[in-house]
Amino acid sequence: MSPRLDPRELALAALFAALISMGALISIPMVGPVPLTLQVFFVLLAGLVLGAQLAALSVTAYLVIGLVAPVYAQGASGLGALVGPAGGYLLGFVVGAWLVGWLMERLRPRTLPVLSLTASAGLVPIYALGALWLSLQLHVPTLHSVLWLGVAQFVPIDLVKVIATAGAARALISLPLGLPALAPPR
Repeated sequence: MSPRLDPRELALAALFAALISMGALISIPMVGPVPLTLQVFFVLLAGLVLGAQLAALSVTAYLVIGLVAPVYAQGASGLGALVGPAGGYLLGFVVGAWLVGWLMERLRPRTLPVLSLTASAGLVPIYALGALWLSLQLHVPTLHSVLWLGVAQFVPIDLVKVIATAGAARALISLPLGLPALAPPR
């Protein structure tokens, strides 16, 4: 990617910011204050198809939009939502998208297993930052409680999202779209 973004790259970043916002509309309550959403699907897909810089820009744009518009899970918005119990996951989205994009820019072949493993790597910073922030917000005293509230209950569905994300990326790879992360490795 060039240092300056062209209009097509900006449009792709905006598209994924909108998709992540739409993913927040599907919100299923879980144990604790953090719901299950489809945001992770779109965050990981952004990394797989946009590359590191553009995926991180897209997620950052989503977070900035959420400061003034109700685009976070459960229709939340504002700084309070960003620093609330789910704030670590939101910040983890940026790191997760960047990591997936960085790996995508370097890995071959683009098989479903490779795409799935690449996407699943993005869950690590999302869970790590999310669970850490959640434990600080809720003053959770034990590692077991933090792992249950912040990670374990989300893993089964998120692994399904990883496979779906890999499948969607694989389908996009077969199209002549010229997506940034699908260019030859550096």
